[in-house]
Amino acid sequence: MWRSIASNALSIILVGLVILAGVISWAQNQYSSAGPLENAVCLRVAQGSNFSKVSNDLEAQGALSSPSIFRLGVRYSDRSSQLKAGAFLVPAGASMHEIVDIVTRGGASNCGREVIYRIGVASAQMQLRELDPNDNGYDVVAEYTPSAEAFEIPQLFDAALEDENTRYRILIAEGATVWRVSESLKHARFLSGSLEANEIPAEGRIAPDSYEVRIGTNVDDVIAQMVEAQDRRLAKVWEGREEGLPLQSAEELLILASIIEKETGLAEERPQVASVFVNRLRQGMKLQTDPTVVYGVTDGKGVLGRGLRRSELRARNPYNTYVIAGMPPGPIANPGLAALEAAAHPDVTPYIFFVADGTGGHAFSRTLAEHNRNVARWREIERQRAN
Repeated sequence: MWRSIASNALSIILVGLVILAGVISWAQNQYSSAGPLENAVCLRVAQGSNFSKVSNDLEAQGALSSPSIFRLGVRYSDRSSQLKAGAFLVPAGASMHEIVDIVTRGGASNCGREVIYRIGVASAQMQLRELDPNDNGYDVVAEYTPSAEAFEIPQLFDAALEDENTRYRILIAEGATVWRVSESLKHARFLSGSLEANEIPAEGRIAPDSYEVRIGTNVDDVIAQMVEAQDRRLAKVWEGREEGLPLQSAEELLILASIIEKETGLAEERPQVASVFVNRLRQGMKLQTDPTVVYGVTDGKGVLGRGLRRSELRARNPYNTYVIAGMPPGPIANPGLAALEAAAHPDVTPYIFFVADGTGGHAFSRTLAEHNRNVARWREIERQRAN
């Protein structure tokens, strides 16, 4: 009798173990197989959250077939304490194993809101963008122009500032002046501190680029980062410059690069424009470039908004290159890396003149007669556009 009972008990245990093994195998398969999520979602994990809260959020968004299996998988993979705060993109069909890996891997948030502050040559624009998980692209949901005389800040920006997962980037356009950058940064509410007049860097010393910053970063630290980047670029470009350039220092290269930056918006033209100014310097000719005259009139504060007057072209000031010989005393804008490279490696050409050609580029010439014909064509284009 006892032998029969023992045999039956053993059978029951074996069946139980088989069933348990099957359940475990099924659960493991559920944990590792593609999930039910039909479209990608942005999962927000708050600071101090836990996997129980995360599993509820994922279930509500249709990303889990079983929150219980998800939590068991986290526990048995020993990752319960590795949850990271942030906003994470969970792709369609992501398995529970993949989701756990996403939210425990760490690193920068890869979805959600981002504030982009675009500082251009003439104005600045604040944009709030949100990731569309379905196409992995950002959509602008709100924007405003801080430099306008009267501007309203959309309420969405207040919500973004309160969201710890919001990312912030500052984009500095090539050719923007130091004044434009410093004035614009006064309206960056996500930065702390204020710029004093004696802390504003010299013209040309800010590197046009994209800068990711954290909320609350001191504006002085942001400016210092921009200046350090430009210093590194200038030093490297100056060291690798072509031999025999009519430039005596890295500062002169910076000045020339700023003029090139303001003279053309076409990247492929920069080395040609550089060649014209290098040829003029070598021949002892005046540079005769309008952007330097404009800078002398505006002091780099805003755009002129009109053509230059004859009196301004004849006026004697350090930036009027129609009057002075050689280079102006300093840069007239913040040149980008491409303009620096063009100044250090100009094309070898016979050109000493250029004028707009009506296509966004310029017509280059080697003689005054050629140049006058190109100017006449440009004047005709201007007249046709005015009619």
